[in-house]
Parts: sequence; structure tokens; C-alpha cells
Amino acid sequence: MEEENLIIQAAEKIKNGGVVVFPTETVYGIGASVLQEEAIKKLYAVKGRTFNKKTSILVGSIAMLNQVTQDISEVERILIEKFFPGPLTLILHKQNIIPDILTNGESIVGFRMPKNQIALDLINTVGSPIATSSANRTGEPSGVNLESIKNIFQDEVDFYLEGGPSEIGIASTIVQVIDGIPCIIREGTITKEDLERAMRE
Repeated sequence: MEEENLIIQAAEKIKNGGVVVFPTETVYGIGASVLQEEAIKKLYAVKGRTFNKKTSILVGSIAMLNQVTQDISEVERILIEKFFPGPLTLILHKQNIIPDILTNGESIVGFRMPKNQIALDLINTVGSPIATSSANRTGEPSGVNLESIKNIFQDEVDFYLEGGPSEIGIASTIVQVIDGIPCIIREGTITKEDLERAMRE
């Protein structure tokens, strides 16, 4: 019950324009409401991130993913079916509800459904996707332990959700489907071989 109450408190912070640190299976994330430009600006400010860098979006369900994306191809559907939830960020076409400030004015951005119950409960309690980056200052190593993350951000972050040490400890694999072929933009635990196997099955 205590964890449930903490998730509700964190969700309220996000809905009110705040920035929250929370666990995922890869690394800790720092996130804000994907629907509020001021919240996104705050997220970038805390990270020390420039707006020419896109920030990924976490969803809590396939239904939520379908509400904020469009023109998903057959190959992309196969990858979603195989790797969501999990450590894969897939570059997809966004709907206009996602502010351009998050995507540097482009129509594509990374989407992921984490395989971590606290993260999923948080997103689904918010009721809309969360703009999320790894919980670290830009250029620094990704945060995998909450205490060290707290030391970095202190009271710049509105709420911290504990989830123990990160299970995987490295950021997700980022994939973009180009001409029907899944291309790795950033490699994590999901490899080229994993993608090829998924396409054959």
C-alpha cells in the first residue's frame, strides 16, 4: 500500500507539471508530462539538455502507444509485439498531441514501454505518456542507483521513486525501421541478432 501511495504522489507531481525520477529495468528515468510544454522545458533544464536533442516517450500500454503514434508499419508492429514491454526504444511517427518542442520539430521520436512494474504503474496512474530521459546530467553516466541520483539533482527534482538497483544497468537499444529494415541507432541489450530473429519468427 505504501508503494501504491508513493506512485500516486509521483503521478500527481507529473500531472501538475513536475519532474520525477523513477526506476525502469534499464536505468533510472527522469520524466515529465509529455502533454505540457512547460514541464518538458523544466525536464530539459534539470538535465542540462539542449532542445536540438529529442527526448524519448514512455507508454504504459499498447493502447496508450496507439493513441500517440500513427502510420505504424507491419515491421514496426512485429517489433512492438516482440519487444514491448522491454529494453527497446522504437522510433515512430508521433501524433500532433506530442509537442514539437520534444522532438526538435520533427514528426518522429522514440517510444518505449518499460518492463518495470513501478514505471508502468506510474505511467498508467498519470494516464498519459511520460517524456523520459536517463536520470543523469547530459554527458554523464546513466543513473542506476537512487541515492547517487539524489546527490546529483537534490531538490531540482520534485519526487523520487525508489525501485532498488537497476536490473539491466544500461540504456535501451534504439531502433529505427528504414526501408523495412530495423536499424540500430544505439545498442543496448537487444542486439542485431535479436532483431533479425524476431523478423524471421
